[in-house]
Formats: sequence, structure tokens, C-alpha cells
Amino acid sequence: MYTFYKYFLIFFIYSILGWIAESIYSSILEKKLVDRGFLIGPYCPIYGTGAVIGITYLTQYKNNPLTIFILGIVISCIIEYITSYLMEKIFKARWWDYSNHKFNLNGRICGKNALLFGICSLLIIYICNPPIELILSRLNNQNLKLISLISFIIFISDVIISYNIINKLKINLNKIEINKDSTYEIKALVLAALNTNINGKIKKNTLQKRLIKAFPTLDINKYIKKQNERISNIKRLFK
Repeated sequence: MYTFYKYFLIFFIYSILGWIAESIYSSILEKKLVDRGFLIGPYCPIYGTGAVIGITYLTQYKNNPLTIFILGIVISCIIEYITSYLMEKIFKARWWDYSNHKFNLNGRICGKNALLFGICSLLIIYICNPPIELILSRLNNQNLKLISLISFIIFISDVIISYNIINKLKINLNKIEINKDSTYEIKALVLAALNTNINGKIKKNTLQKRLIKAFPTLDINKYIKKQNERISNIKRLFK
């Protein structure tokens, strides 16, 4: 059980660190503050998952940085691709799209991110994880269990609440004629669901507004203004 509590805390810590890194990176690109992640709290589970898997399997190659770099790319890209695929299937929306990036695979992963993942793997193994492991090793079993359980309750509660909110935004894409690459239509549907109720009025749900801010690529206001007729048809789907 000690191992479970330890690795959950590692997952939780790196989810927070991933959120911080992602938010800073996105804020620089967008030139404004961006709150990344679809959960309410400040964490991105995809980074926590990648960190736990990476630490578990890459630590044994600590004497070979090149191996860690390459395997870090492979592991991270697989996780990102699978996450993108599952989120699209579950929520009927594309949360990120790298189709305009070089060396992308189905718009789910791209070369630039792959290199960043490799670099992050090196940072985790050689810089970040040693002090984290040291701190956790100094906690007795009781304190480790208590902190882990509190973090687990907070995280699971967040997942349940966030999932219920996003689940309400599921859209039956079969009701409109679009192909797999019609990202504008998908984004318009998601934005319509996030921003309007069945009467066409703007929602006041703070959590849903946060979701829009977390994924700037869903912001297609200019597109909507130019496609008023299409958006009107889209809104009818929610009546």
C-alpha cells in the first residue's frame, strides 16, 4: 500500500506541475493568462500519468540520457494520442488539434511537442524527481497515507463534478453533415453548447466558462460571426 500512496502523490504532484507548465506556455503563446485543463482544480492528469509511467520505466536507464529522451518521446506521444482519441470519443469533441503543425499524426500529436516531451523526461528523471522522492521518503506511513487520501478525495471529487458538467455538453454529431476533418463545425457545436442554453441565452455557469478559457482553440467567435445562419441551425439541436 505504501507504493500506491507514494505513486498517487507523484501522480498528483506532476499533474499540478504539468498544469503550471502548460498554463505558462499557453499564456505566452496567447499573450494572455490561460488556465489550462478541463478539470476545476489546477492539475492536468495527462502529465501525472506520463510522469508515473516515465519514472517507473525510465529510471532504470538513468545512465543513458539518450535512451530516456527517446523513450520519453515514445511514451508521452502514446499517452497524448490515446487521451485525445478517448476524449473525442467520449465527449464528441476535439479538445486539441495539431493539424497545422509539422510532423503531426492525425492532429493528435506533433513533432514539436514530442521533442518537448523528451526534454521534460530528462528534467523529471534528473532534476525534478530526486528531491520529490526524497521528500516522500521522509514521510512516515501514516502521514503519507493521510496526505494521499486527502489528495485523492479532492481529485476524484473534481473529476466527478467536471465530468458531469462536460457530459452535459455531449453532442450528437450525426445530426449534421460533417466529415472527420470539419473541426470548425465541431468547435462551433461545442461553443454553442458551452455558451448558450436551449433558449439561446448566455449561460452563467462559471465552470463552463472556465472550460472555454482552458481550451482557447474552442474560441471561434470570428468564425461564428461570419456563419450566423449555421450557428442558428446548430443551436436548434439543443432545443
